[in-house]
Amino acid sequence: MRVDPLEPSQLISRRPSRSITGWCGAGLVGSAMLAVLLAGCERSDQTEARPDPIRPVRVVTVEALPGGETVTLTGTVRAQDNVNLSFRVGGQFIERLVNLGDAVRTGQVVARLDAETARNAVQASRANLAAAMARLTEARNEVQRFEPLLERGFVSRQMFDRAVEAQQAAQAMVDTAEAQLRTAEHQLEWTELRADGPGVVTAVRAEPGEVVGAGQPVVELAREGGRDAVFDVPERVMEAASADDEVTVALSSAPSARTTGRVREASPQADPVTRTFEVRVGLADPPAAMRLGSTVTGTVRIGGAPGMEVPASALTAINGAPAVWVLDRSDDRVALRNVEVVRYELDRVLIGQGLDEGELVVTAGVQTLRPGQQVRLLGDAPPAVPPLGAADGLPADATIELEVPAEAGTEPAADAQADVDAATGDGANDTAAQDKTGDAE
Repeated sequence: MRVDPLEPSQLISRRPSRSITGWCGAGLVGSAMLAVLLAGCERSDQTEARPDPIRPVRVVTVEALPGGETVTLTGTVRAQDNVNLSFRVGGQFIERLVNLGDAVRTGQVVARLDAETARNAVQASRANLAAAMARLTEARNEVQRFEPLLERGFVSRQMFDRAVEAQQAAQAMVDTAEAQLRTAEHQLEWTELRADGPGVVTAVRAEPGEVVGAGQPVVELAREGGRDAVFDVPERVMEAASADDEVTVALSSAPSARTTGRVREASPQADPVTRTFEVRVGLADPPAAMRLGSTVTGTVRIGGAPGMEVPASALTAINGAPAVWVLDRSDDRVALRNVEVVRYELDRVLIGQGLDEGELVVTAGVQTLRPGQQVRLLGDAPPAVPPLGAADGLPADATIELEVPAEAGTEPAADAQADVDAATGDGANDTAAQDKTGDAE
């Protein structure tokens, strides 16, 4: 009895969730693989290719900016008038009556010198004045005695003239002694250092026990009144800014405490070390929180061309010219557009032409885009992906397993043959047919 060989189609099962494995010899498995591949090619021609994954991107909305750029600098609050209080005479510094941070009023004594020498000078001047006054009195009495005697001829004109000259000399001596006394009294008064106006002590330059000279600073006083914000301004900002520009000044520790001001003074010479210019901005009605020495930030907008500001990461290039990726929300596709860059900064660029206000510019993922590519905004849910096998017309739970056949000249394993028999369901029939053939023989 002769048994027909199994057909390749009997080795393939299209039933869902059943594995198709076969080892019936190199020829049979090769035929099965060829049939499956041909069927896959036919189905791929009838279905569309799987679309590329939709990439997430980050975008920024373009906003039109006025001309110029905003410059922010850090400075300190100082008084408009700072004075160094010093003695007008030299001597030994014996007492300081104020400390750093003390508030003083007009005429208040802040320091004293040793006044012993000055008091002695005053006493000597008073004694000299008394002696001069005595000589003046004597000269006047002599002139008064000579006047009637001159009319009677008992005194010569020469003697009378000498008496008048002596009176005038005595008067001059009195005037000199009075001036010396006033000078001595002033020097005694100057041994006490007094504040010439209300203010706050901001520095102490000398300590008691030192011998100070006339004009040597002893106490630094910030007078009450206006306050300035002092900034070290670079040369580029100095050239672009104007004295009429309004400066917004805010306290660094409390940005809500802010005020405005205008440039009051600008140094004509740059600092030899930092190469910056000191600029003093007069503050209009500063808040109480802006105490002397506080750190503040000043913001001013200097002149320049208007444009659109975008992050520097959004900038790319096409044909050697700067360009950006613009997202069209109607179809979520990107387009590469050339732009004109007005100014480059550290983390942003100012676009002059090529963009309109309200457009969306891609700022992250620009290196992997191509014109017309569909994207999605970062944070949006990705689109649903069809299950594997749906494009081939197979049920979602169908599984196909193929194994590479053994090399030529080798025989398939017995267990593989058993798997094929079990998969086709014809193993028992084949064995029975072989038994009948043996019996016939």
